[in-house]
Order: sequence, then structure tokens, then C-alpha cells
Amino acid sequence: MQDSAPKASPTTTARPGRSYVLRFISGKYQGGEFPIVPEKQIIVGRSSDLDMVLVEDMVSRKHARIAMQQDQIWIEDLGSTNGTFVNGEKIKRARLKEGDRVLIGTSILKVIAGDGPRDGADPKQNLENVASQRRTSQARSMSGSIEEVPLPDLLQLFGTSKKNGVLVIRTDDDVGRIFLRKGNIYFAVINDLDDVPPVKSIFRMLTWQKGLFDLDPPDERTFPNEVDLSVQEVLMEGMRQLDEFNMLREKLPDLNARLILPSPLVPSLRDLKPEELDALQLAHNYGHVEAVLNKSLATDLDTVQVLLKLLQKNFLRSE
Repeated sequence: MQDSAPKASPTTTARPGRSYVLRFISGKYQGGEFPIVPEKQIIVGRSSDLDMVLVEDMVSRKHARIAMQQDQIWIEDLGSTNGTFVNGEKIKRARLKEGDRVLIGTSILKVIAGDGPRDGADPKQNLENVASQRRTSQARSMSGSIEEVPLPDLLQLFGTSKKNGVLVIRTDDDVGRIFLRKGNIYFAVINDLDDVPPVKSIFRMLTWQKGLFDLDPPDERTFPNEVDLSVQEVLMEGMRQLDEFNMLREKLPDLNARLILPSPLVPSLRDLKPEELDALQLAHNYGHVEAVLNKSLATDLDTVQVLLKLLQKNFLRSE
């Protein structure tokens, strides 16, 4: 995608006279900011004599160049070993807009409107100060908020850059883990629930909008029901199911509601398909909507569709 802008969320382009900064929203420099000064290039890399110094193994000595020219912000990869990514796409040269996210090494930088450089402030030293403070708090190498970097965008970044590790997402109620190997997903789990299949766990995590994430080192364990899915496959199917699930959600009883087989059971069981009989048996054995969703081998969307049919045809009632 040379000399063109990669796909991005609908955001504002650079406006004449506006000031912009690069805000670090993940990585060892998280919370730091670096101003983009018109007609002044920023060379990014590991070498100490550059403008923006990112001291980490995945950053090349001279990694990328960022510059604002005639109110347009451009980024160019300088032949780095691990690549430069904008909104999940590997680039050679691309135009940046407000809201775009750049991945260099383990740092995610977001282009935001800002006040420009402060008088006397040294942005290079400020980044080092941020990193020093985070070292004293033993911060992880890659962490942030899924409000700042939504989970689909985060997975896209990790998939394209072929990351290895365990993406841990913590909300007020749940802890989810997505296991990555060279950018592909091979396992996922929420709250260590063994009875929820990994793909179903991923789709549920895609609904989370608040929480914190960490990229932990790779986990050497093997799992009996591993998958091998590209991030793109997961996102395309997951977002489709999420849209359809949300349309049906208000028709479904509360997750804590009990599902009961009426007695006597008037409709004939011979009219049911095998997947409907499976759902009916789960409802009889486990009793609650949430338990049926967890135990079902089908996706949440398919299970909800079957439960609604069983409720409508009086094979089940809820209370």
C-alpha cells in the first residue's frame, strides 16, 4: 500500500493550522506524547541519536520517518526488520489522519489533535521519563485500555504483525485470554471455563467495550481443542454474528432465567430437528439460559435462534 493511506476509522483529516501529537496508548512509553511539528521530520528508532528513541528489541536502529508537509502527515518505514503498521496494515509509506493508530515494536501511537510542543520541553527526554516511571511500577511491555484500542483493532494489529503471546483482557466482571502464535489465534478462554469452546469465547470477548489489556509472553501449554484461525477470519465471522445476536438479544429471556419443559408437553418431539433436540436436552439438564449457551457446542447465535424457536412453539417456557 505504498504512497497511499491505509484503511482507517472515519476520522478527521489534518486541518490547516492545527497542531497534532503522537500519543502512546500502549507499550513501555504509554502515556507519553510527541509533538508533530510542521516541516520538521521525526526519525524513529532504537539509536540514541534519533529524534524519537524507542529502546526495545523489536524496533530497528532507524525504523520510520514521520513528517508533516503542507498540513499532511506522512509516515514512511525505513526498511525496518519488523515493519511499521497503520490501523493494522503493514505500510511502506502512508498518510496519517487524526485517530489513526501506528504500531512500532510494542508501542501503539495514536494521532490526536494537541497543543503543540511546550516551550522548553524536550519530547525525547519526556519519553524517557515516562519509560523510567513505568519501569519503577514494573509495567508490562504492552498494555492499555480497550476503550483506547478496541479489541478488533488490537487483534488486527497483532495478527498483521504476527505477534506471539497471550492477550489478556480484564473487565470488572471477567478475565479473557486469547492465545496467539505468529499472529494466528489457537485458543481462547474466559474465566478459565473449560466447557466454552475457544471460538465462542473469542466472539463473546468482541462484545466487550471496557477493560484493560496486557500482552503476556507465549504460553507453552497445549490445549486439547486448539484451533488455527487468522484474525481476519475471526473478525469477519465474529462481527457478523454479533450484529445478528444483538438483533435477537431483546427477545431472549434474561441469562439467569430458568428454562422449564412444560408438563404435560403438548407439541410433538418428532417435529424437532437434531440441533433443537440437543438444545432441549441442555435446557432440561442445566435449567438456565446462560448454562445452555455455555454448554452448547453451537455458536451463541445459533443456540439463541434455536432457544427462541423452542420457546415460541411451547417446547420450553422461561421464568
